[in-house]
Amino acid sequence: MKKIIFALFAFLMVGQFVFAQNSSQNNTGSGDGFEIHASVLNGPTAIPSAWIMKQFENGKTVRIEGDNPVDVSMTFEKFASPQEFLPKLIKKEIDVGFLPVNVAAKAFSSGNKAIVCCAITGNTNLALITKDKSIKKIDDLSGKTVYVAGQGATPEYMFRWLLSQANMQDVTLDYSIPPAMLPAQLIAGKIDYAVVPEPFATIGVLKSRDVFYAIDLQASYARYSESDRMLPFTVVVARRDFAVQHKELLNLYLDYLRQAVEWTCKNPAKAGEYCAGFELGLAANVVEKAIPKSNYVYIDAQKGKDDMENLLKMFMSFDKSSVGSDLPSADFYYKK
Repeated sequence: MKKIIFALFAFLMVGQFVFAQNSSQNNTGSGDGFEIHASVLNGPTAIPSAWIMKQFENGKTVRIEGDNPVDVSMTFEKFASPQEFLPKLIKKEIDVGFLPVNVAAKAFSSGNKAIVCCAITGNTNLALITKDKSIKKIDDLSGKTVYVAGQGATPEYMFRWLLSQANMQDVTLDYSIPPAMLPAQLIAGKIDYAVVPEPFATIGVLKSRDVFYAIDLQASYARYSESDRMLPFTVVVARRDFAVQHKELLNLYLDYLRQAVEWTCKNPAKAGEYCAGFELGLAANVVEKAIPKSNYVYIDAQKGKDDMENLLKMFMSFDKSSVGSDLPSADFYYKK
């Protein structure tokens, strides 16, 4: 993760000099239409986007009325990771996309404020899965080795914070196994405890009768923080120049994204079908079972600012460089 972030920031720092282009060049169509270029990260982040992709497949358009009505289409480019997505955003080949909260904050502060955060699209959905029936709460992990999905990312810092609140100093954390491989390693008996986000927890439970959800880490956070508010996991971001020069297009995309989140939460089976059809990296049955536990939301950036800052402060308590030099300034949060 640290190598990925370093590479991203190198791109961000040089982006405005190397790619000094007209910011609207990728949004103009034949003169009476516009095209929004959206990115999709394969995997759980992409699930709500499948509904939007369905609305605009085969070149479908939507009309924005006004003094100068225009037809708007959307194209979607799939990426395996933020490392692939962010450089294309800076090169103005992509207008909008998704990032972990801390990566978005660091990209903002290290990249001359080239991006804006538009909304929270997913809250944390972490669980500790295991075959050990004796594990029911954080305290039961004393002396154990827990495999965590992603060093330098939300799972690490949230779990470390929970351990500190429980005064647990004898738990060993191991980040050596890629997140997608953790369920299989647990099922095979090569590891005993794993902290994973959805849909990886669901995959483990679906593939083995012995694997179960031992600890809901969101519930643990609520107990230790004495708050019913959740921590954000994923945000949708946009190029700042796109947000300024094509605000009506960005707002249109965000309106569709809000509808997509609501529809996805109500229609998990159909969402699974769409994800499989668009080859977004997840099987339809996994998507269907994971959605109820995935905590997809749509919260405008202005309303979600406090929650994002709470998460970023948690990161900073362990490693200030994980979010940049400081909390992002007010202009990080997009006003719709």
